[in-house]
Amino acid sequence: MVDDNELERLRDLAVPAPDGEAKARAFAAAMHAFDGQENISTVPQGTPAGLRLTERARTLWREIMQRKLIATPAITALVALPIAGYAAFEMLKEQPPVIGGNEGKVTETVADKPVAQKPASNGLATNEPLAAAPAKEKKTDGDSEDRLKDEAQIAPAAPKPATEVDSLLKQEVAPEAMPAPPPAPAESGQLAAGGRANAQAPAATMRSAEMPAGRAAVSKLMVQPSPMPADQMQPQEENRDRIETFKTNPVHATAQDPVSTFSIDVDTASYSFVRRSLKEGILPDPDTVRVEEMINYFPYDWKGPDSASTPFNSTVTVMPTPWNQRTKLMHVAIKGFDVKPAEQPKANLVFLIDVSGSMDEPDKLPLLKSAFRLLVSKLKPDDTVSIVTYAGNAGTVLMPTKAVEKQKVLAAIDNLEPGGSTAGEAGIKEAYKLAQQSFVKDGVNRVMLATDGDFNVGQTDDDDLEQLIEKERKTGVFLSVFGFGRGNLNDQMMQTIAQNGNGTAAYIDTLAEAEKALVEDASSTLFTIAKDVKIQVEFNPAKVSEYRLVGYETRALKREDFNNDRVDAGDIGSSHSVTAIYEITPKGSGAEQVDPLRYGEAKVDNGGVANADEYAFVKIRYKLPNEDVSKLITTPVTAANEVSSFDQAGSDQRFSVAVAAFGQKLRDEDQTANFGYDRILEIANAARGADPFGYRAEFLSLVRLASSLGTRP
Repeated sequence: MVDDNELERLRDLAVPAPDGEAKARAFAAAMHAFDGQENISTVPQGTPAGLRLTERARTLWREIMQRKLIATPAITALVALPIAGYAAFEMLKEQPPVIGGNEGKVTETVADKPVAQKPASNGLATNEPLAAAPAKEKKTDGDSEDRLKDEAQIAPAAPKPATEVDSLLKQEVAPEAMPAPPPAPAESGQLAAGGRANAQAPAATMRSAEMPAGRAAVSKLMVQPSPMPADQMQPQEENRDRIETFKTNPVHATAQDPVSTFSIDVDTASYSFVRRSLKEGILPDPDTVRVEEMINYFPYDWKGPDSASTPFNSTVTVMPTPWNQRTKLMHVAIKGFDVKPAEQPKANLVFLIDVSGSMDEPDKLPLLKSAFRLLVSKLKPDDTVSIVTYAGNAGTVLMPTKAVEKQKVLAAIDNLEPGGSTAGEAGIKEAYKLAQQSFVKDGVNRVMLATDGDFNVGQTDDDDLEQLIEKERKTGVFLSVFGFGRGNLNDQMMQTIAQNGNGTAAYIDTLAEAEKALVEDASSTLFTIAKDVKIQVEFNPAKVSEYRLVGYETRALKREDFNNDRVDAGDIGSSHSVTAIYEITPKGSGAEQVDPLRYGEAKVDNGGVANADEYAFVKIRYKLPNEDVSKLITTPVTAANEVSSFDQAGSDQRFSVAVAAFGQKLRDEDQTANFGYDRILEIANAARGADPFGYRAEFLSLVRLASSLGTRP
């Protein structure tokens, strides 16, 4: 700091006198500067106002202000246009323009809806800066369009958990453009557009749902995550189908095991499941191929009984085997009595419908609702309908209602919505309770279960369900099962409860199949004419050295079960057709696969074999629907039942053999290993016959599909 005394001393000092020499130097410098200025300037004496520094600044400012109305928009445009162009490019990339098909429609997005503000989750701040746009986005519109199509095939590495905006997503895309999203991870980089493939709509919905609620308003400007490389494998959805595994029936030597016993099977689920697999370009799992169900899927014009007192008639034909010249086929056909509509009893039906979360797919609950609407249209006015649903717990949607109130029944079906876990046990108990409340004596009392088979609450073990169904069956209420969808289908459970509920099991994969099962075959599905139907065949060792049953592996019975009326078996409905085929090896043909006994064959006391001219003896045991004691029908099989060539057999017999060959081929069985699809196609086409509903034409297309897919690795 400066001392005050020092300042006072300086103040008192005298001012020095002017220095003449310094003054002269200053004057000389000024003159020199003046002379130099005159040498470079032509301006006359004096300074114009425009050359002053302050005047220059003042003039420049005045000119700017006078032109501000032009300058401001120009500057704004220079700054704003690039920003606006970039934003427009990002919006077009996120939601391409709709070209045709949806004029006049407005699609409401999550950004257009008010969303409750909540703190951002996962550490994502609401003012997070936008990611820089990649340089490749400066390509032409055509290049961008190609890139968008490519990115539609790419999925993110892993699905993200749903957020609170999931409740709004169903309104984001028009219903016709967006089916219910599958559980698989959504595709990235696309929003739904009316003119684009439907596969893009779920991708847009799932991606929008991943944004935090606080950032929904800026969703259109967000740069999407970089897609995975095109060659990276997409995550595969877990297949949780439960299919019963079984081994193909073996060849039996008649000398040691001359008797074959099994329960009839009129289910058709296997054929529908095989059809769906083939149409999706996949050879079906061998365990999903039950040959007897494929054969019995088709209607046949077998000779039926003359009166209801005999519920069915059997026809046996022996013919050469098309895939083995040294063996023969014994074809057993059963035709049920056709109950006329005027004679059909009243029906008391309970629709037991699975509305659990697993049913929330287009080929499940929506298809189910359409299917049951078809069935309601088939009912008579005095039939009764009840509806029970189950999801987490069971609930009654419609108390017993006469079918004459059709609109009330249809409204109850239309209002069904999916959600929750699957409390199947509780639903079955509630359905049987309602069936008992409106029980029709001497009528049809049936629970019709529609599900994907996912029972995960209550008794989930198949044995426990079997006991439950057997107990309720004794009350006179039967059960039929209709399966929907795949990826979660419990076919094993469906077969178990249908067999023990005196009902049938069908798999519905299309609306056309629903029409077949519930409308065209309604009388067979609903009206039982015989129950606990069993077949037992005894082969003559003098004529047949070996035999094997084609199909019915899951319906095999013990020999002693045939005469035991306590043993449950399959049922036959009105006009049902049932077919069983044995491949037999004639004695001495040289086609035997089992070595003969070292010590010879068994002998009878009289030194020979009784009825030596017979191939076999067919016995069929059954019960009438309201009786507990079985009746017996027998048919000897002799040379009179035989045709000399395969072509001499009837068209229905030949077509059913073609279906049997196809089923064995899909199961990769040894007997048909060298029998080509072209030969199956030839036989089926020649025996196509009358085909009013096109079922046989569809079969021919399935054979072609299987042939194009090649053999199983």
